[in-house]
Amino acid sequence: MPPVKTDDVHGLWLDYRRTQDRATRDRLILTYAPLVKYVAGRLGSSLPAHVDDNDLVSYGLLGLIKAIERFDPDRDVKFETYAIVRIRGSIIDELRTLDWVPRSVRARARAIERAIAELESKLGRAPTDEEIASKVGCTVEELDESFSEISRSSVAALDEMWTVSGEGDQVSLLETLEDVDATDPQDALDQTELREALADGIARLPEREKLVITLYYYEELTLREIGEVLGVTESRVSQLHTKATMRLRSRLLGS
Repeated sequence: MPPVKTDDVHGLWLDYRRTQDRATRDRLILTYAPLVKYVAGRLGSSLPAHVDDNDLVSYGLLGLIKAIERFDPDRDVKFETYAIVRIRGSIIDELRTLDWVPRSVRARARAIERAIAELESKLGRAPTDEEIASKVGCTVEELDESFSEISRSSVAALDEMWTVSGEGDQVSLLETLEDVDATDPQDALDQTELREALADGIARLPEREKLVITLYYYEELTLREIGEVLGVTESRVSQLHTKATMRLRSRLLGS
């Protein structure tokens, strides 16, 4: 069964909403399957090598199916925007159930996030690496190595599921960067406040970290491409990305 042409998609959505026909749903899945490969590819680039790309695609397909079954084409929201968030969430949910991040790395990440939050509250600005290292009780070199281990062991922090919407869906912080419709007024207010807090947090990042976040999440460059722009290695970009997202997590979760 070949994917439908783009011009036919709206009619296909109307047919599916009217009939809930499984064959029609399958045609929609085929039409939007490239979204799954796109999301899986971006997430996979920041995951350890032992995580299989085909597994990520399988996890993402579950999110695509759920998105198709729940999407309302009459709302003023692009399906691609709606689906990408849920595909990403489905992949991360499945990765979490596997619990492949070492406890020691989780503990270190939490300790660093607490240190960043406490320092920022005290200093009124983003703390330096030297200040974070001193607070944690390690050298700057050891702190950099911690960022490297965390980046190798975790999903990109802005893609993590942090909150729960009124409908029971997990919502990613990254979703607040995108124009996603909220059916409940309180949900809409919460997402607006979170979006504003995130924008403020990004504005306060050190310039190099701010650039990495902008290029990765807004310009959709890969870590390797960002390294070429900055003239540094991909592993260094990964460190900067992890450091920036941990600053944002500590700020937002502590607010």
